[in-house]
Amino acid sequence: QVQLVESGGGLVQAGGSLRLSCAASGRTFSTSVMGWFQQAPGKERELVAAIRWSGGSTRYADSVQGRFTISRDHAKNTMYLQMNSLKPEDTAVYYCAAALRLTIPTSMDEYHYWGQGTQVTVSS
Repeated sequence: QVQLVESGGGLVQAGGSLRLSCAASGRTFSTSVMGWFQQAPGKERELVAAIRWSGGSTRYADSVQGRFTISRDHAKNTMYLQMNSLKPEDTAVYYCAAALRLTIPTSMDEYHYWGQGTQVTVSS
């Protein structure tokens, strides 16, 4: 089992920045891909960004390309999402997830472990 705990959400004005963290514990050696999903009220959970734990290749949603940066710290077993130039439409609950895959999946169905989520609210 892998346990994921997110932190760093909050309220920010449009144009501001936030950094989310996801600390992984347990059988972390078994995960190969970690990602951030967002879910706004009434909408499906969608992939925002993901990273391969080994090698560091990344994938971003078009809506956040150039504004968000995903990274990981092997020593701390922690993944980050630096969110800059935030927009009101970025408002959502952000979930950390981990997948046992060789390539980066985009569907939430392919992620095996999930955090509890952290709220990000961007005011206009």
